[in-house]
Amino acid sequence: MKKQKKLAGLQKRKAIAGYIFILPFIIGFLAFLVKPLFQSLYMSFCEVQLSGKGITNVFLGWGNYNEALTVDVNYTRFVTETFTKMCINALAIMVFSFFVALILNQKFKGRALVRAVFFLPVIISSGVVLGIEYNNALLSSVQDVIEKEGAGTGISDAIKNILMTSGVGSRLFEEVFKIIDGIYDVAISSGIQIIIFLSGLQTISSSMYEAAAIEGCTAWESLWKITFPMVSSLFLVNWIYSIIDFSMRSDNSVMSHVSMTMGAYLDYGLASAMAWCYFLVIIVFIGITSLLISKGVYYYE
Repeated sequence: MKKQKKLAGLQKRKAIAGYIFILPFIIGFLAFLVKPLFQSLYMSFCEVQLSGKGITNVFLGWGNYNEALTVDVNYTRFVTETFTKMCINALAIMVFSFFVALILNQKFKGRALVRAVFFLPVIISSGVVLGIEYNNALLSSVQDVIEKEGAGTGISDAIKNILMTSGVGSRLFEEVFKIIDGIYDVAISSGIQIIIFLSGLQTISSSMYEAAAIEGCTAWESLWKITFPMVSSLFLVNWIYSIIDFSMRSDNSVMSHVSMTMGAYLDYGLASAMAWCYFLVIIVFIGITSLLISKGVYYYE
């Protein structure tokens, strides 16, 4: 009984510490985001008219949603393409970040430097640095030179041509090579996931691996019997993070289309309806996949 009380007290202290950590976000959300959120939801049911007197909302009902889903021929196509790309991209990030975290968890010289290198893209891809990266004329010219120099058929191109012309699983190979071609995007989006996986790997006691080795367990068996179950809860965390991170990127076609509708055409009602439809698709997808993934998660004390 005393042990159970101590355990309950420890869990309560951990919960309090967790709430303290997220308290700034809760305060900021309630103070700055709740009102705009409901205003956006109301605007999605209205025709927003701009005039010198201010903003006037004329209630339309489901008119904006009907136009977004049935009249606008590009919106549904953009949602489908972005959703497919998001699933493939998230899976690639999960695999890449997990195995990179396994490598970075090993003991070798210069480990801290290598970890910093893998986390560096998170810093590079933020704020002003991201704009410099995409708008720098020097970087663009360097990229053009690299593309010209690499115009010849390399080993990867030859393998791609052989597999694609064989007719066996050509669609699957096409998606795989898209991921390979976009390995830069995968790597630059995996920094946070690598850190999360790495923190989970470091909590696994070395005595578990020592006991498994004494019993004759190979490194491959230890990976699937010890490492994978012990960090399985982090797969759920990283999956949700990867989906949300990709869906909020300003360079995906849905977000660009919403921004164009709002900024260029000043149709705030239709843009709000598009944004809310996209939001509901993402939320439903996260809910379904989280439910499926959570069934395979191993929780331990």
